[in-house]
Amino acid sequence: MGTRILIVDGHSMIFAWPEMRKLHARRNVAAREALVKQLTEYQDFTGIHVAVVFDGQGGKVTEETEPGGIQVFYSGTGQTADDVIERFVAKYGRENEITVATDDMLEQQTAITFGAQCISADGLKELLGETKGQLGRALKARRKK
Repeated sequence: MGTRILIVDGHSMIFAWPEMRKLHARRNVAAREALVKQLTEYQDFTGIHVAVVFDGQGGKVTEETEPGGIQVFYSGTGQTADDVIERFVAKYGRENEITVATDDMLEQQTAITFGAQCISADGLKELLGETKGQLGRALKARRKK
């Protein structure tokens, strides 16, 4: 199989996680930045390529990716993040190991049809927590040397 890829439905995660939902209510940009930070740490530690897709407001799909960071996409006018995710999975799902993180059951079914695996918002939160714990333990062990 090709590259391991995690595609995250950004707003699905933000609205599913109480701490992110509260942050979004105060300042939506801060919630997106906090999610991107967590996903970047996950990518850095695991080596799994991460892309997050948010519902956008522009005329076309846009990408705002920092060098070495995760890919961040915003859907265009007349599209949803789900549309962008579906296109991505349809195009790359056969030759790559893709996991889609969303709580949208219809989106999960579509992603599975195109060959992806799926994880819920709670499942992703648990995965990120486990990875952060592994990173902490690895750093601690390295400091002891």
